[in-house]
Amino acid sequence: MVSASEPDRCSPTSRTPSRLSSSRRSQSHFSSWYPRKRAKLLLSLIAFLAFVFFHNWFMLLRLQHQPDPIPKPTLRSSSVSLSLQRKWNKPSNKKKSQKGNYARMLALAAHALAENKREPKDLWQEPFVPASSWRPCADQRNWEPNEGKNGYILVTANGGINQQRVAVCNAVVVARLLNSTLVIPKFMYSSVWRDVSQFSDIYQEEHFINYLTPDIRIVRELPKELQSLDLEAISSVVTDVDMEKEAKPSFYLKHILPIIIKNQVVHFVGFGNRLAFDPIAFELQRLRCRCNFHALQFVPRIQETGALLLKRLREHSGLVGPLDRYLVGPFAESMKEKSESNAKKASKYLALHLRFEIDMIAHSLCEFAGGEEERKELEAYREIHFPALSLLKRTTKLPSPSELRSEGLCPLTPEESILMLGALGFNRKTHIFVAGSNLYGGGSRLVALTNLYPKLVTKENLLSSAELKSFANYSSQQHWTS
Repeated sequence: MVSASEPDRCSPTSRTPSRLSSSRRSQSHFSSWYPRKRAKLLLSLIAFLAFVFFHNWFMLLRLQHQPDPIPKPTLRSSSVSLSLQRKWNKPSNKKKSQKGNYARMLALAAHALAENKREPKDLWQEPFVPASSWRPCADQRNWEPNEGKNGYILVTANGGINQQRVAVCNAVVVARLLNSTLVIPKFMYSSVWRDVSQFSDIYQEEHFINYLTPDIRIVRELPKELQSLDLEAISSVVTDVDMEKEAKPSFYLKHILPIIIKNQVVHFVGFGNRLAFDPIAFELQRLRCRCNFHALQFVPRIQETGALLLKRLREHSGLVGPLDRYLVGPFAESMKEKSESNAKKASKYLALHLRFEIDMIAHSLCEFAGGEEERKELEAYREIHFPALSLLKRTTKLPSPSELRSEGLCPLTPEESILMLGALGFNRKTHIFVAGSNLYGGGSRLVALTNLYPKLVTKENLLSSAELKSFANYSSQQHWTS
C-alpha cells in the first residue's frame, strides 16, 4: 500500500515543475532575449539605410562627372564622320554654345547614319492606305457660271510664291461666294524677296481666265469709271489687320459684301491665309483645288526648266509622274527618253524645304545659339522688314525664346532636320533635293548636310548657270522648285 503521506508517483506534480514556476522561467528568458533581438534589428536597419544613402551619393557623383553621353564619330563612322569632327574642332570666332550645340547634333546624326541601316520597308509608302484609292476630282463642276454682278474684287498678295498662290485661290473662292468679278491679282513688292514679278510673269494669264470662266468672271483691270476712285478714302481697302486669319465665309457675307455693294469695289491688301479651310462648302473647297492644280499654270519657260530639273532628279529614267502634267504641262512629254531607259525604274528622291531663311527665323522670335551677335542681327532685320513685330516685342510681354522652343514653335535648324531624317530611317544613300538653299548662316550649313547625305543636291547643282540665268534676281520665279 502506498502511504497517504507519499506523493503519488503517477501524478504530474511528481515529475514536472508547477505552472507558476514554469511561467516565471519563460518570462525571465523572454525578457533577456527581446532586447537583444530588437538591438540587432535596429542595427540592421541603420546599416541598410547607410548603404542606400552611400549608393545614391556614389551614383549621383558619377552622373555629375560623367562625360558627354553622345558618342563622337570614330574611324568606323567613315571619312564623312571624321571630316565633320575635324570641321567642328577647328578654332572659330563663333560662340562656344553654338559650336557645341550644333557639333553635338551633327555628331549624333553622323553616328546614326554611319551604321548604314536598311531603310524601313514602308518608308516610301503612303502611310494612310485608303489615300491610295483617292482620285482627283477638282476638275468637276456642279454649278452654273457666276455672273459677277456684285462689284469687283482687287487683291494685292504679299509673301513668297507659295503665300501668293494661296491668296490667289482664296480670292477666286471669295469672288464665287460673293458673286463678284475678280480682277487679275497683283503681287506686292517685298523688301524680303525683292522681286518685281507680277502675275503674268509667273502664270499663264489667258489660261487662268479661260479655265475659271465656268466658275467666276475674271477681268484684267477695273472699269475706267472705277479706276479713279480713292479706295482708301471710301473705306474699300481691307488689310490683314482688318480681318482674322482663316475667316469663315460668313465673315465675308456679313462684312465684305456690304462694302462691295456700296462702293462697287473692295481691295484686299496682303490677304495671307484669310479664308478658312473648315468649315467651308465642298464645292467651294473643290474650286480652291481647281484653281491651284488646274488654273494656275506656270509660263512655258518655267515649265520647260522644271521638266529639265525633274528629268535630272530622276536620273533620266524617262518615266512621267502623275502630277507632272499639272506642273510642267506639255513639257512632261519631253522627259521621256527615246531609249531602253524607258524600262528603267525612276530614282526615288526626297524633296526638302528647310525654311531656315533669315526672314523665317527672324519672324519666329526664337534664338539659335548664336549669342548676342545673332540677337542683334535678327533684331535689326525685324526693325526693317517686320516693324510691327518689333514694336509688339518692345511693348508687349511675349513668350521667351526658350518658352517658344519648349512649345515646338521654333523652325528646325538644318542639323535638327538631319536628325529627324535619320530618325525616320532615311540612310546616307537617300537622294535629297533641297528646295530653296538661301540658308541663314550661309553655305557652310549646307556643307554640313551634304557631308552626311552625299546625294543631297539643289537646283544650282542640277542646272547650269546658263539655264538659271533668266531667273536671276527673280526669287518668285525661282521658287517653282519649292
